[in-house]
Amino acid sequence: MSAQTSAVTIQVTNQDRKRALWGSAVGSTIEWYDYFLYGTMSGLVFGPLFFPSDNPTASQMLSLASFALAFFVRPIGGILFSHIGDRIGRKKTLLVTLTMMGAATVAIGLMPTYAAIGVGAPILLTILRLIQGLALGGEWGGGLLLAVEYSPKERRGFFGAVPQTGALLGLALGNIATLGADALFPKEAFLTYGWRIPFLLSAVLLLVGLWIRHRVDETPSFRQMKLAGNEKRIPIVETLKYHWRSVLIATGAKIVETSTFFIFATFTVSYAISLGYERTPVLAIILICSILGVFSMVKFGALSDKIGRKPVFIGGSIAVMAFILPYLWLLNQKSLIHLAIGCFIGFAIIWPSYGSLIGTLIAESFTPDIRYTGASLGYQLGAAIAGGPAPLIATALLTAFAGSYVPVGLFVMLCGAISVVAVSFAKEKRNQEID
Repeated sequence: MSAQTSAVTIQVTNQDRKRALWGSAVGSTIEWYDYFLYGTMSGLVFGPLFFPSDNPTASQMLSLASFALAFFVRPIGGILFSHIGDRIGRKKTLLVTLTMMGAATVAIGLMPTYAAIGVGAPILLTILRLIQGLALGGEWGGGLLLAVEYSPKERRGFFGAVPQTGALLGLALGNIATLGADALFPKEAFLTYGWRIPFLLSAVLLLVGLWIRHRVDETPSFRQMKLAGNEKRIPIVETLKYHWRSVLIATGAKIVETSTFFIFATFTVSYAISLGYERTPVLAIILICSILGVFSMVKFGALSDKIGRKPVFIGGSIAVMAFILPYLWLLNQKSLIHLAIGCFIGFAIIWPSYGSLIGTLIAESFTPDIRYTGASLGYQLGAAIAGGPAPLIATALLTAFAGSYVPVGLFVMLCGAISVVAVSFAKEKRNQEID
């Protein structure tokens, strides 16, 4: 801590920390529910409803492409909202991003299909998806910092893992809503209006999230920075000028985390169905594994507080590189038991080892005055490079290589190798002050 800021002390109680942790987790879960629900539906219904074609594979790829597009605007959302977050405050920014995400999701549930309005349907759907991308681009950094900047230094790995569980909890909620709608409505009714119910439920979640986040104060790091007068006029310029190495490391670290998440959570659904699996048990298995993965994430976060972020993160990245081909082989056995084993190992054990740490590792790389900007930029660039495109790339590789899953496995291995190299250059800051 600099001499200028050391005189400024912000008192934080355990109640403050608990409220911030709760607000971070709940808000993150709601945002990811909205975001991933689109991913689930893009693998199930959006192809024929919004991108109809004589070729089912072409419809599926167009649907996945609309899913991927949001990742390319996430860095823009990250830059826009992180500027506000580093200048005006984390809390105010999070209220805006949550509202944007919820409104776009409800609007998707009200969208007419291609059969009703023609080419306007996929265009409007894509615009709403881009709004989701902008919102999440700003949400992630603020939600993470709400937890990390309230945490005691000796428990920062655990605190940083909690908002990251929002990805799995959001996915689980989305699958629960989808499975519920699928069970309530016959196939034709589900394709007609049943799929809309999970999107419309977001209105309720939005109100809950806004209420919870409104009760959380600004983070101690931000208040301390403002009191000391250390805020930067244009944080993105400061970040690119003096912290570009940290941005590159953050981007590289994100590659394996985001690509494998969407391989396990999104590509698995469409790929398993193409192999002959029934939709409902596939969604149920992913649901169960995502819930189990939450417990793994907090454990790995706590483990990183004891042995460091880098050993846990790099170990998990190497593990997924070794497991991806056996995982795809298990899926190709066309047995629900094999599918469950593969998803459990990959999604409930291996992915959480680095998925829990990506936020803390990135946040520790930046100073408070540009932390929102630097963390968001690196994270969202990595997501744009390998997150949203991952299911599309995997589907394209399957098509190009006559259904062989080996190229998909090699793609994941490449992503893992990039992240291992990137994280090896990161500075270990376990138990160090970052204010």
